[in-house]
Parts: sequence; C-alpha cells; structure tokens
Amino acid sequence: MLVVNTEFVPGFEVTKVLGLVQGNTIRAKHVGRDIAAGLKNLVGGELKGYTELLTEARRQAIERMISQAEQLGADAVVNVRFTTSAVTAGAAELYAYGTAVTLAGGA
Repeated sequence: MLVVNTEFVPGFEVTKVLGLVQGNTIRAKHVGRDIAAGLKNLVGGELKGYTELLTEARRQAIERMISQAEQLGADAVVNVRFTTSAVTAGAAELYAYGTAVTLAGGA
C-alpha cells in the first residue's frame, strides 16, 4: 500500500477515487512520563516520553487508515494529513486521513 501526502503518485495514474479513509487513536498521558517531563522542563530539551507516545499514536492511526483503505480495495492513500485535538485533560486524539484510490501504471 502506497501512502503519500501528495495528490498523486509519480509514475501512476489514479483510475478510481474510492473515498475518504481515516484512522485515529486517543492516548492519555502517563504519570511516569509526566514526572520526567516536569523535570525536563526545568533544564530544557526534548520530552522523549511524549515523542515516543506521539510516534506510537501516529503509527497506529496510519495502520487503521490503511486497513480501511484495504477493505475498499485501494492501491494507495493520497493526500494524507494528520491532526491532533485534546479530548479531555491529559488525553489527546491523533487522527490520520486521506483519499483511497486505485492506480494504474508504474515503473
């Protein structure tokens, strides 16, 4: 499955637009990560616990989006975008979406 953030895939022709596909996950903060983040705020630097949390959330949202595209018979998902939103105190949603398409051509 090709997943791109462009409107087309170079070398391929979009033969059919299957529609919007999406995947999301909601993640809550972890007490241990909050303590480490609080200490890191004092000295500065990357909050690695939160980076790992968002990386895992992004991976899961993409997997769910791809699964939905596969159910539609897609070859690719184009114009992929991500968004986040706060759901409640200490929890955020990561949402991935794009357009499922079938392709022809290729090198």
